[in-house]
Amino acid sequence: MPANTVINTLKSISPNSLHHAGYLAVAKTRAKALHAFALVVPIPRPQLFIGEQSCYELCDMMINEGATNILIVTDAVLNQLGIPEKVTAYLEEKNIRYHLFDGITPDPTFSVVEEGLRHSVDNNCDAILALGGGSVIDASKIIAISQATKRKPQKLMGLLKASKCMPLYCIPTTAGTGSEATLGAVISDDATHQKSLSIDPRMVPLASAVDPAIMKGMPPHITADTGVDVLTHALEAWMSANASSETDSYAASATRTVMQYLPLAYKDGSDLKAREEMGVAAHYGGIAFNKAGLGYVHAIAHQLGAIYGIPHGRANAIVLPHILDVNCDVSKHRLATLAKKAGIVDAAHANAEDGKLADHLIAEVRALIKSLNIDVTVKGINPADFKKIAKGAAKEVSDTYAVPRYLTQAQIVDVLNKIKADSDAVAK
Repeated sequence: MPANTVINTLKSISPNSLHHAGYLAVAKTRAKALHAFALVVPIPRPQLFIGEQSCYELCDMMINEGATNILIVTDAVLNQLGIPEKVTAYLEEKNIRYHLFDGITPDPTFSVVEEGLRHSVDNNCDAILALGGGSVIDASKIIAISQATKRKPQKLMGLLKASKCMPLYCIPTTAGTGSEATLGAVISDDATHQKSLSIDPRMVPLASAVDPAIMKGMPPHITADTGVDVLTHALEAWMSANASSETDSYAASATRTVMQYLPLAYKDGSDLKAREEMGVAAHYGGIAFNKAGLGYVHAIAHQLGAIYGIPHGRANAIVLPHILDVNCDVSKHRLATLAKKAGIVDAAHANAEDGKLADHLIAEVRALIKSLNIDVTVKGINPADFKKIAKGAAKEVSDTYAVPRYLTQAQIVDVLNKIKADSDAVAK
């Protein structure tokens, strides 16, 4: 299928189609179009530097590619902790100018992005370095395409709105979002806080550095939350109807790594080996879902985050086991295969029937979440919100994801009731 045909198909399928009786057909058609999009539209992959010298290697690449005045985008907390100093000191040694903007907030809004854009334009920056978590990287992507195209950030939301992008580089400070490897960015409306998504291969960063020394200061609860986000990316990409041999390879590797190294990074933040492995896993998870997509875990988690203010990674941890349960019968063979590929089941039990292997994988995911002391309760959860949550989650899935099973709003409400039951049980 020609690229233009795929793109036009995606644009023609209205998100409002969810309100019609045939929304499942619409969702499946859109999922097929997204799969075709991933096949026919080249999605670049960032060059990846790994290790304690990776920041310097990334800086050398920026310099060699012609950067002379770099906008470093970060947040106030990271700046106060002195995290950018490893980079800024090196740039000063190389006599490279830079301007540091630390105004990025969690779930950045258009006004935040516009402020960063003004800093970049006013200082005549010719490259952007994102140093932070998913919020910082997403904001940096929109700054980069907005400055390059001279278009307002609001006009760049949607599919393939960026005709060009400034040179963009990333140093993730969390092992979670994988945003440094993806072609999308999420920005929130200042008034309504509604999230808008921009998707374009041009905003994929040129390179990324996984520096465990920069990640070692991440507190345990953030390590846990972001680590489960990595696992969720991998599992949802693995179960996607748009999964391929390529995405399977990255998803299985990320799953294996998270199960092995997340407990170590959580227990000892100074374990640089565990930090490095988790950083690579996050990157691989980003590559996997970049092409295969996500699913109901993220769709429901986004709603819980918006309504109850739950951090994204923790919201994923709350929802993930329940969606694995829901998908177990239709995905048992896939989950059984993953259990073997990711080393979740030992060789002595690898010949067990698929259902038992799938159940074992789900049990291990639950055990991991419990071992990380993640709070799986939703304080103030209200059944009066469930219809709204279910509607929002169903819409997100129908717009974007190729899930193994499409759920009715009633089935999503059933999942929410189970989450409430878990929350009530813990509260007693």
